[in-house]
Amino acid sequence: MGTFAGLGRRGVLTLGAATVLGACTSTAQGTDANTVRTDSEPLERRFTALGPLSKAHWLGVVLGTDSRVSVPGPRDVRVVGFAQLRAGNVALITGAPQRGFLPATPSQLPEALAQFMPKSARWVRSESFDRAVTGGTYSGAFYVDPDANWVCFDTTNPSTAASSSQ
Repeated sequence: MGTFAGLGRRGVLTLGAATVLGACTSTAQGTDANTVRTDSEPLERRFTALGPLSKAHWLGVVLGTDSRVSVPGPRDVRVVGFAQLRAGNVALITGAPQRGFLPATPSQLPEALAQFMPKSARWVRSESFDRAVTGGTYSGAFYVDPDANWVCFDTTNPSTAASSSQ
C-alpha cells in the first residue's frame, strides 16, 4: 500500500470504486454492440452530404472494449449501417465527374446488420466523396447503390461538424 499511502483509506476505496465502475461501463457498452438502431436523425446530423435518410439500420459500436483491463476515458466508436437516400440523391452524388465512383463492396460488416443489407445492391464508392462527407476529420467509407438509392456507411468517430456539401 506504499504507493497509495498519501491517499488514505477513503482515497484508496474511491479509486477502487472508480476502477470497478469503469470495468462495468465498458462491459455494458460491449453488450449494446448488437442493438440495431433505426433512427436516422443522428446519421443526418453527421452525414449532411447525403441529405435526408430513411429506412436506416445501423450500429454504434464502441471499439476496444474486448479487454477486461480497460481504463475509463475516450473511446473510438464505429458507426456502420445502411440507409435509403431520397430519390434522385444518389444520381446527384455519383453524377459529379470529379468524384470517380468505382464498383466496390463493403467488407467486414457486423453480423447484426446482415439481414438489413439491401438485396442485389450494386455498390460504388469514391474516395473523393468519402473525404467530402468526412471533411477529413474522421475515417469513413460510403458506398452507394445508384439503382435503389441506398447508402452503406462505415465510419469511426463521425463528428457532426465534419460533413460538407456535395
